[in-house]
Amino acid sequence: MSQASNFGWRELLTEWSQELLNSPKYLETLTYHISDYGHNIDDLATLKSSGWLGYPGATEEQIKRAENRLGIRLPTSYREFLKVSNGWRTLTDAIYKLWSVEEADWFAAKNQAWIDAYNPDSNDPIPISDEEYFIYGKGQSAINIRTQYLQTALELSEDINGEIYLLNPKIVTADGEWEAWFFANWLPGARRYRSFWELMQAQHESFISTL
Repeated sequence: MSQASNFGWRELLTEWSQELLNSPKYLETLTYHISDYGHNIDDLATLKSSGWLGYPGATEEQIKRAENRLGIRLPTSYREFLKVSNGWRTLTDAIYKLWSVEEADWFAAKNQAWIDAYNPDSNDPIPISDEEYFIYGKGQSAINIRTQYLQTALELSEDINGEIYLLNPKIVTADGEWEAWFFANWLPGARRYRSFWELMQAQHESFISTL
């Protein structure tokens, strides 16, 4: 059965929104974030009333325009997320904003220096075997990443403190899902997941553990 049939974005994001809005710690972060972006602070009262930290969902036309711009077809779990909310406000104390589909772009477009720092000799990357690389979950090592994949990764979120969400089109499942990364300098490296859906579920679990 295709994994796409198991997506529950509306339920997950509604639950996450309410947890964030009921957390004094994260409400302070959200207040700062809204103010920092020049929004009227009354927006926070509206968000609390709605219980929703997302945006209106993207249409199929919006998603296809972005795919034409990028020259690819986005993986299903990310497409389905966008249809529920075209971007997202604060998720954790590390990720403040997920880009809309119009803002999503290749990581290299704005971050070539960051990529180069992880690939000092791009002609001779450190080899990571399949046995080391294709481990997901608790047995995974954050340093066992193929840093050359950063060059072709798709950036999904704002970088605040060297922490970002990426999609890796070089590793694709039979369902057409792209490998998803929580990439952070402090790891250093990435926590990798089989799909954007798995990444977001793990990030929600991590958020819950901090409450």
